[in-house]
Amino acid sequence: MIIEKINFRLIVALTIYLVSLFASNTLGAKMMPFVFGTHLSVAIFFFPFVYIITDVVGQVYGKQMAKNFVWAGFISILLFLVYSLISIAAPWSKGGALIKDSYNTIFGISFRMSIASVLAYVIAEYQDVMAFFFFKKKIKYKFFWLQSNLSNLWSGLLDTFIFMFVAFWGIYSVPTIILMGIPWYLYKVAMGAIYTPLSYLGIYLLKYENQSNKN
Repeated sequence: MIIEKINFRLIVALTIYLVSLFASNTLGAKMMPFVFGTHLSVAIFFFPFVYIITDVVGQVYGKQMAKNFVWAGFISILLFLVYSLISIAAPWSKGGALIKDSYNTIFGISFRMSIASVLAYVIAEYQDVMAFFFFKKKIKYKFFWLQSNLSNLWSGLLDTFIFMFVAFWGIYSVPTIILMGIPWYLYKVAMGAIYTPLSYLGIYLLKYENQSNKN
């Protein structure tokens, strides 16, 4: 029986990907003050890793592996949503009632918000993978940083405004929704660009691991 070597660094990449995704969806409820009276979610520090890692994995292992990461994230979000609903619906014991309100506030996200998050994630992440390989094919000189940031411009736009419109349509006016989304989108793109050097480190590490597993 042939036992294949486990690609440890690819597993680490998937772990960072999923942790960044869940950190964005849970810790992201905290807002920070931003310029001109606007606000930003602390998820801005974590979410760029979601796009960066699919680009890095796609660069080293190809489009299908990047899509596998997207599916892993999608299934994880759905399972976490189901677990959250079960946990909130379960009865409280007297000893734990002290944290009931805080617990329900943190994990009691509305169904509409959940749908908005899942839709934005799946569409934007899938488009990020497709856009990355589109630019990879079209750009004459294979500059990974350019391919990655161009794809992030498109996928970040989709992620931001799909979520905003699904979550807040009918609650806020269209101009208000757009004004809420613009600073979040711009800062998200900026953070992705700042994190680009980490992409090259990821490519180096995964390529080394991938090559060693072929020996």
